[in-house]
Amino acid sequence: MTATRTGADGGMETSYGFREVGQGEKQALVNDVFHKVAKRYDIMNDLMSAGLHRAWKSAMVAALNPRKSPDYRILDVAGGTGDVAFRIIEASNRQAQATVLDINGSMLAVGEDRATKNGLRPNLTFVEANAEELPFPDKTFDAYTIAFGIRNVPRIDRALSEAYRVLKRGGRLLVLEFSDVDMPVLDKIYEEWSFKAIPRIGKAVTGDAEPYQYLVESIRKFPNQRDFADMIRDAGFGRVTWTNFTGGIAALHSGWKI
Repeated sequence: MTATRTGADGGMETSYGFREVGQGEKQALVNDVFHKVAKRYDIMNDLMSAGLHRAWKSAMVAALNPRKSPDYRILDVAGGTGDVAFRIIEASNRQAQATVLDINGSMLAVGEDRATKNGLRPNLTFVEANAEELPFPDKTFDAYTIAFGIRNVPRIDRALSEAYRVLKRGGRLLVLEFSDVDMPVLDKIYEEWSFKAIPRIGKAVTGDAEPYQYLVESIRKFPNQRDFADMIRDAGFGRVTWTNFTGGIAALHSGWKI
């Protein structure tokens, strides 16, 4: 099953998977998805990526190479369960300070519980807020990360502009997202896996296939690597690059506030 990807000029703000919704309607629908899957979020990512998300996130943190300093401040957006933030803190020898921001309170509750169990609470702040309107002053953070979350933000251009605003000069943006597969055989296999297997497995694991149907559809609607890189440039970032993982199933985008 295929659908036309949105381009650098937008379109995700009214795209709930393959269904078009009215202006302002998408956020509530997405929130409902993540309330449903919060406690099974890691399982969800395993299903979506056949477990590869763990290696991709490790590569993301390695690319960030966080400073081993208590003055190093990272904002991890749409990271409610803490998975990426925990990895960054560990990579900094538990020196960095991470703010985990998510619009979904259910996801944040999972992350706070995990942080306490892992002894990472002193390094973490959890904030419930919208990526399109960050509640922080200009030039607050050294790095901004978001993994598998940007496609769920209705107004991606606003989120990227906010990322630019809250980063310090010299700060780095890293966006890990499912993307456009560029290998002829792999793309067919991945298409079959996504639309035929993932919703069925999701229903078997969680009792509800609908959230997984939305998630696989949202991947197909998200801009391809080149178009998304253009969106990052339009937000003001320089030295914009991307790296494909597993034939483009996912891509890591990088930009700097120069």
